[in-house]
Parts: sequence; structure tokens; C-alpha cells
Amino acid sequence: MSLLSKLAATSRAAAGLAPGEEKPSGGTASASGSATAALMIACPEPTREDCARDRHRLRGQFLARQDMWGTLSEELRNADVSRAATPATMPVGELLSYGARSDVVMAAEHALYDGKPDRDAPLMTGIEAFEEMLFESQNDPYCAVVVAQTHMDLGWAWRGTGQAKKMPRRNREAFEAHFDRACDILESVAEHCEDSPFFLRARCALNGAGLFRSEQIARDYERLIDLNPYDPGPMRALGTYLSPRWFGSHQDLEIEARRTAGRTQAHWGAGGYTWVMFDALADDPVACANLDTAFFIEGLHDILERLPDQHTTNLLAAFCAHRLGAGDTGVAEADAARARIANCAGWIVRNHMTELHPLIWAHAAAGFANNVNVTSPRRFAAKGQRDALNLIARLFHREIAQGRRIIFTADGPVAESC
Repeated sequence: MSLLSKLAATSRAAAGLAPGEEKPSGGTASASGSATAALMIACPEPTREDCARDRHRLRGQFLARQDMWGTLSEELRNADVSRAATPATMPVGELLSYGARSDVVMAAEHALYDGKPDRDAPLMTGIEAFEEMLFESQNDPYCAVVVAQTHMDLGWAWRGTGQAKKMPRRNREAFEAHFDRACDILESVAEHCEDSPFFLRARCALNGAGLFRSEQIARDYERLIDLNPYDPGPMRALGTYLSPRWFGSHQDLEIEARRTAGRTQAHWGAGGYTWVMFDALADDPVACANLDTAFFIEGLHDILERLPDQHTTNLLAAFCAHRLGAGDTGVAEADAARARIANCAGWIVRNHMTELHPLIWAHAAAGFANNVNVTSPRRFAAKGQRDALNLIARLFHREIAQGRRIIFTADGPVAESC
């Protein structure tokens, strides 16, 4: 699960504030300052999407803690077959699985926090219990996927997020061992899961270990996307893995983005191109320079026409404003494309926004990085709220300069005289 969901859960679970901490308002956001004080926008805490994700995550955690693996398997199967998803299209099965393995993964992450765990750190206790459960379940395919995903999570905990060539040997060996075991588990149940998006998501996640060539990565994700085209997560992952920073090239990226757009046109319009390019553009001037910017922006329109929820609206607005609107690259073609996309934040806010989701904006400012070190989720969210309000105030500077308030209603922003 992304840092965003983790932070949302942590923030709601926290009690009280440390001295000097700020808290984003839970009803209507209106920051201090002559410009931002003129803004009134709903700032729900938690959001509708947060509530949906937390409910399924906690359900999975509860079933695992109670050793109710048969029930978990049944609920995973039902969610998989029905393609059940949250309002912002996050698959319910992924949330159930994340909750089920979260205790084991977080215990290992805590032990590995500084990269040098003690020799007696309980790094294997949880996964050994999962392996025993899998044996007792006679290799139940849905339980098998959960165990395989746990191994991959533990592998990433050992690997960290630095450059692979700088990884200590012990960490590299642990990373490879966990991914090898995950691969073996998934191969053992492959025959049961040929038409399962839940299984294929896990199968595609193996690509993080660099086990397959770019052609195989593309074919794996094509199959997954075709099984559940409403889920943009695999499209974003495909773009990431096919970028030159991982296992592909700019040519691979462009070809697969267009192929995806063509295959998902009935569901997303041009949005398939946008979703594949979404994460691959960040910090890559060549990808920005080569981008079909008009097609990308058409995709933004099509996504919001088909998925007009506020989670997606905030995500796309924050992406345009922060990920591509922050600073120049020095490459003229890239900066021209980035500027055009950054300007899209204006019409997204004006035409689609009714709520402000601070954590999404904070997450965007941090580069959507799951490894960002956040000491205070509340302060992190408060910064996201300030950034968003400052951007919105700039968008409405003419109205605000005329002494008007900007009130975000269910039908969008309205300028009213004070």
C-alpha cells in the first residue's frame, strides 16, 4: 500500500498533538493569509476513499490475527471475481491482502529500519508462521498469493530504495531469496489463477527484481490490464518498469503507452496513455521532451470525465502542480511540455474540485515516494494543505483581489462578495 494510505491510517489513530504541531482542519480549510483566507473548501478527515481503504485493510488484518485464513481466502476470491474496488478503483483484494500481511511486514521493517538489524532480530518469525499456514491450507491459491506478496514486501525491506549496486551483500542475498521464494509460490498455484487479476498483480510485482526482459514485463501487464482495465495501478506500474530508470527504454515506454490507450479506449478514452506515462515523466527530461503532450492532456480530461471522484481530482491536480510544475530541467522541449501540463492544475481545480485532500498534496510534493521519512503525519498533512491552498489562491488571484471569497460547493468553486 502507498505511503498515502499508511499516513492516513496513522494520522487518524494518533491521539493529541505534539507541542507546536499543526492540524489540518477536518471540516472547511481556510488558512491564514490575505489570499488563502478567502478560500473555503471542504477538507474531510477521513476522506471517503480513506474510509473505504481502511475498512478493507483492517478486515484483512483482523482475519489474519484470528487465523481465519479460510474466511480470508473466500473473501479474496469473491473480491477478485467481482473486481470489487473502492470509489477510486483500488482493488479490494489488494487491501485485504495488505492488511493480512501488515503485521509481519511492519515488524520486519522496524527491525531493518537502520539497515543493520541485530542478529537476534525476529525477521523470520512472521513469515515462517505464514509458510506453516500455507502448508496447512494445502497451498490454497489465495493464501499462497498473500504469502508470496509478503515475501516480496520483505525483500524490498531488505533492499531499501538506494541504488542496487550499493546494496550490502547480505541485503542483496536476502532480497533475492525472498523474491525467489515468492516466484516459486506463485508458480505452484499458477494453474488456479489464469484469469485472476489478484494473482496477476502479484506475478507482475515480481518484475521489481529484474527477473524478466522488458518484452515479458509488457506482456504480463497487458494481460493484467485487459483483465481489469478499470484499475489504473497496473498501468502506472507498467510505465515505471518500462522507463529507462528501471528495465526499459523511452521507446518501450511510448509504444506501450499508446498500445494501452488503444486497448482501454472504451474505459478511459485517452486516459490509458496518461496513466502509463504518469510516474515515468517525473525527473526524466527526455521522457517529457518526447511526450505527446496534447494526447497526455486529452487523457487527463478523459480520466476525470470517467472517474470524477475527489481522490482522483486531487491526485491529478497535485501531480500537475507539483511533479511537473516544480522547476525547470534546462531542456527546452521538456520544460515546454512540463509547463503545459502544470497549467492543467488550473482547469482541474476550477472544473472538478469540491474537496481538498491534504495528504495527497503532501505526498505529491514528496515525489509520491513511499520511502519519504515522515516524523509527523499531521505536520506532513498540514504542509500539503498549505501548499494546495497557496496554489488555489494563485489560481483565483483576480477574484480574491476584487475582495471576493472563493467557496467550493458540490458543483465546484463559486466567487462571492465578502
